[in-house]
Amino acid sequence: MAMRVPRTKAAAALSPHQPLEWTIASDVLAIERVVEGVVGLCTASGFSAKQCRFNIPIALTEALANAIMRGNGSDASRSVRIRSSVQMTRDGATLNVDVTDEGAGFDIDTAGCTPDAPDWLEREDGRGVFLMRSLMDRVECTRASDLPGNTVRLVLHRA
Repeated sequence: MAMRVPRTKAAAALSPHQPLEWTIASDVLAIERVVEGVVGLCTASGFSAKQCRFNIPIALTEALANAIMRGNGSDASRSVRIRSSVQMTRDGATLNVDVTDEGAGFDIDTAGCTPDAPDWLEREDGRGVFLMRSLMDRVECTRASDLPGNTVRLVLHRA
C-alpha cells in the first residue's frame, strides 16, 4: 500500500499502533516526507524529543539515501519500499523501520568504516552504516533469496 506521508501536525495525530508504508521512486527528494511520517509516528508513541529530532531523522535519512543512491543506483525506474511500525510492550515501545531497495545487496558487517580507520577523513562514503549503528539500538540487513532487493531494518527502543 502506498501512502502519502502526512505533514507534521497530522503525523503527530497518528495512532502509534498503525504501521506506515510507502513506496517511493529512487529520488532523494522523497526522503524528507518519509522521515517526517516516521517521526510523527514516534512522537505519537512517546519517543523522546532527542530520538525524534536527532536519532530517527539522521539514521533513517542515511538508510533511505543508501537505498536510493547505492542500492538502486539512483535509477528512477526502481523504487524503495519503507515500512515503519511501533510495537508496544510491557517494557516500553520499539520502532522498526524496514527500508527495501531493488539492488544487489551488500554485507553490512563489512560495509562502512569507523572514525579510527586511517582513511576516515579522505573517504567520500562509508559513514552511513556507522551513523545508523551509532544512533539505533540495532541495524540488520537481509536479502530475500527469491527476490531482488536488500532490506535494512532500523530498530530503536523508546528512551
